[in-house]
This record gives sequence, C-alpha cells and structure tokens, in this order.
Amino acid sequence: MSQDSFGRNIHYLRISLTDHCNLRCVYCMPPEMRFQPRSELLTQDEILTVARAARDLGFDKIRLTGGEPTVRPELLDIVRGLADLGFRAISMTTNGLRLRELARPLKEAGLERVNVSLDTLDADRFHRITRWGTLATVLDGIRTAEEAGLTPLKINAVVVRGYNDEDVADLAALTLAHPWQVRFIEVMPFGEVAQFAQEGLVSQKEITARIEAKLGPLEPVDGGRLDGEARLFRLRDSQAAVGFISTVTNPFCAACSRVRLTADGKLRLCLLRDDEGDLRSLLRGGASFEQLVQRMRELIYGKPWGHGLPEDVIPKRRVMSQIGG
Repeated sequence: MSQDSFGRNIHYLRISLTDHCNLRCVYCMPPEMRFQPRSELLTQDEILTVARAARDLGFDKIRLTGGEPTVRPELLDIVRGLADLGFRAISMTTNGLRLRELARPLKEAGLERVNVSLDTLDADRFHRITRWGTLATVLDGIRTAEEAGLTPLKINAVVVRGYNDEDVADLAALTLAHPWQVRFIEVMPFGEVAQFAQEGLVSQKEITARIEAKLGPLEPVDGGRLDGEARLFRLRDSQAAVGFISTVTNPFCAACSRVRLTADGKLRLCLLRDDEGDLRSLLRGGASFEQLVQRMRELIYGKPWGHGLPEDVIPKRRVMSQIGG
C-alpha cells in the first residue's frame, strides 16, 4: 500500500465523476451554482487511467461521488471499467433521485453498494434543504437499490441546526425497521457556504441526546469503533448501526486512509484542506503512465496530518460538490 509521511496506509480513492448535481442542498452549494464546462472534467479514459495507477499503488477501495455521480452519462461504463481493474470494493454515494432507474444496471455493471443522502423524512423539510427534488423519489430509489442487492445500504444525514436537527430520532429509528446503517454527519465549512455551516453545526453529543430521549440508549459497537469514518452505536433491537461522522468536533484524522480525485483531475489530499496536485495536466500533457504513478506516490506521501478545524483553516477554493464527498 501507499503510505504518507506519517506511516498511514492510503488505499481508498474517492472519485468525483462530475461537479454537476440535480439538487441544490443548502449546506453544499449556493443556489446559483456555476459548474465547470465538460472539457475541464476528466474523460472516462482519464478516470480509468488514474484508477489503474491507484490500483498499482495498492489502492483496493473505490467510491464514486460528485456532485451527483448518477448525472454522469458514462456512469455504467465507468463502473464496468473499474470492476475490470479488480478493486476489492466499489461503492457510490448518491442523492438517490435516479436510483429507481439505475440501481439494477449499476449492480449488473459491478457496483457493490450505495450510500444514499437523506437528511429528513419530512417532505417539506426535504424540499427546504435540497431546494429541488422530492422525498418520495429518494425513498423509492432506496427501496429499489435494496431490491437490486446494492447492500449493505447506508443512509447519510447531514445535520444542520434549524433545518433537520429535530429529525434525527426519526432517522435513527430507520435502523429498527430496516437493515440500513444511518450515519449522522456534522456539517462542514467550505468556500461560499462556510459561515452557514459553522452557524449550523450540531455536535455528536447533541444528536445523541436527541436520539436517546426518544428511542433509548445508544450502545457503542466494539467501543465505538470506526467503520470507515463513522463511529458506530446501536439501539436495542435494531437491525443496523447508527454512525456518527464528527469531522469537526471529534475528528478521525489518525485513521484516515483516503484521498480524492476531483472531477477536474486534482488529487485532493484532505477533504478540508486546499492541498491538491494536478493530474489532468499530466494526463493531457504527454506524461507516461509511470510518471503518473510516481507523481501520485509523491503527492500521497505529502498528505497532511489533519484538517485544522474548527479554529485554524477553512478551505476556500471549493465547495463540497467541487471536491467529491
């Protein structure tokens, strides 16, 4: 495996397929978002070339992100290409709006499972958070994904004060009725929405208190062990765990094993720092495959220890949809 200068094994690549999205979530982007032209985004072949280089560097886990990855026209071909490269795990994070039509074809192409963003079970609050889209479509997509075998299925809920903090117990209760892990994510500050995120932060401690007041105690799973970036807990008689991704108030930098490929071809070393290395210029400038591998190895070795939040550094260059979650 590739290692950074702190000895962490870096083996997990998150690939953003596009910065475009069919929602406009309040914590992710401003309502009038300007997207990059298609010519600035990596092509399908360029994405698969970087993935092949990552495989040769010991990466074994891929997650497809966006923007919204399901709006990428070549999505199924990209999944097939990644599956042919032999990665141990290939998954995707999606808002679920197109899962009803894509879940089965994605499974057949080689996708193993999905995480679906779902911040509330209230239709009106859903529309207030996402600005576009309907809750019923997402719930239908989740059921279709489960039927297609894109499991174990995980639900991602970004908690924002004044928008959905009252809904966390209802979301956690999904684990009593379904084998879906529900993960609560602290809202993170980026670019134009940084101040909004800082003002809307709801901590793991507060979310836990709200859940336990309605549903009873949350018991840690293996001492609250990390599952990826989520610390896991369980309600009594639940079918799946409740997870907390507390990037701001309880960071997990020491266990970080991931880097991100942005849709425009930058290797981003930490979600919440602006450190990036340009791979697109190598891909389009005649560099050899070996040079690409070497540059990625160098960048990964320079991965920073942590993000420096909440006081130190706020990433300014991009909002979340321009990075890939």
